[in-house]
Amino acid sequence: MKLSRMRTWVIALTALTAVPALAQQPEMQYFRPAGLEGLNVFETPKQNNVPFTGLKVRVGGDFALQFQGLSHKTGSGDTLIDMASNFNLPTANLNIDVQLADGVRMNLVTYLSSRHHNEAWVKGGYIQMDKLDFIQEGFLSGFMDIATIKIGLDEINYGDAHFRRSDNARAIYNPFVGNYIMDAFTTEAFGEVNIQTNGFIGVVGVSNGNLNQTVNSGDKDLGPSIYGKLGYDSQLNDDLRVRLTGSFLNSPTFGNGTYLYKGDRTGARYYWVMTPEGGSDNFRSGRFAPSFTKFSSIQINPFVKWKGLEFFGIYEMVMGDVNETVTGGSYTQLAGELLYRFGAEERFYLGGRYNLVTGNASENAADQEISRMNFGGGWFMTDNVMVKVEYVNQQYSGDGFNGSVLQEGKFDGFMLEAVIGF
Repeated sequence: MKLSRMRTWVIALTALTAVPALAQQPEMQYFRPAGLEGLNVFETPKQNNVPFTGLKVRVGGDFALQFQGLSHKTGSGDTLIDMASNFNLPTANLNIDVQLADGVRMNLVTYLSSRHHNEAWVKGGYIQMDKLDFIQEGFLSGFMDIATIKIGLDEINYGDAHFRRSDNARAIYNPFVGNYIMDAFTTEAFGEVNIQTNGFIGVVGVSNGNLNQTVNSGDKDLGPSIYGKLGYDSQLNDDLRVRLTGSFLNSPTFGNGTYLYKGDRTGARYYWVMTPEGGSDNFRSGRFAPSFTKFSSIQINPFVKWKGLEFFGIYEMVMGDVNETVTGGSYTQLAGELLYRFGAEERFYLGGRYNLVTGNASENAADQEISRMNFGGGWFMTDNVMVKVEYVNQQYSGDGFNGSVLQEGKFDGFMLEAVIGF
C-alpha cells in the first residue's frame, strides 16, 4: 500500500474516533455550526448568545468517501478510459477555529487529503470581527451590531452556491455528491464587510484576484477584483423562509486569470469522466470553467423553504475576454434544486437538481452546451454523520466541442457518499 494511501486511511480512522468527543467542543461566537445544525446557514448570523470567557480553540474535521459507478462515452471517435465501479480516494479536512477576543475569531482550514493533492496543504484562513472592543470598549458598537468584517486569504463571498457546495471533504451541507457545472469558488487575498439588518444583506469586498500569491508580477497586468452582494433573508413565519440575493464580481485586467471558476484546487467529485485513453487525470473532470482572463459575472440565488420543501436556484452570467484578440465571450448557468426533507428533525431528504450551462468562448466561437440531471437522497444518521446516494446524467452538445473528447459526450451512473463533519 502506498504511503499516501495509508496515511489517508489513518486520517479517516482518526476522524471516526473523534466523533464521540463532539460534545466537548467549545462554543464559538458568530459561528456556522458543523453538521445538521448548520444546514441552510449562509452568512454567519449576527445573533450571539455565547459569552466570551477567554481564548478558546475548537478543532474540527471533515471526512468524505465515495463509491463511484459511472460510465461515459464520446462521439468524437476517441477511446475513453475504462472506468470500474470502485471507491475513490478518501478526502479529509482539518478545521481550526480560535476565539481570540470578544467578537473576534480566526479560522484556518487544512486539506489533509484531496483528489488533486494527496499531501496536506493549507486551503486558507481569515480573521472575522463582529466587535471592535479590542480597540476600545463599545468602539463603533452601533455599526458592529449589524456588520461583520472578514480579512484573510480564503473563499470570497460571491453568490450563495458556495455555502452549499462540497469543499473537499466538507460535503455535509451539499445534498448531492457533485457541485455545480460552473463552480464559483476561489481562495484569494481579500477583505470584505457584510451588513445584516432586519433581513437585508449587503456585502462589499475586494480581492487581489490571484489564487497563487507572489510579488513577482512578471509582465502581468494585475489589478484588484471588486465584488458585492445585495439581498433579503427572512423567516416570515414558522413554516416559511424566503431568501433572494444578487452578487457581482468584476475582474478588470488580463493578469488575474480565470480563478473564479478554477479556484478549487481539491478536484471535482466525478473522477476520470470524459478522459481519453492514455490521458492523465483531469482533477476538474465534469466541471466547466470559462477561459476568460478579464471578465464580469453576476449570480442571482433564490432560496425558499416551506415546511420540509426546499428550493435553491442559480441564474449566473459571466462575460469576458480570453485575451486582447479573443473577445466578447459569454456563458449562462441555470440551476434549480428541489428537496423534500422529512422525518424527525428532517434527517431524511429526497430531491433533484437540474443544471445547464450554455455559451461561447468569444463572439465568433461556436456554441457550447452542458446539461446535468441529479436525483437522489440522504440520511443524517447523527447530527454529524450522513450518507447520500445520487444518479447523475451529464451531456455535452454544440459545435463548440467538435474535435474534442467532449463532442457529443455523456456520462451517467450512480454515486454513494459517506460524510462526517464536526
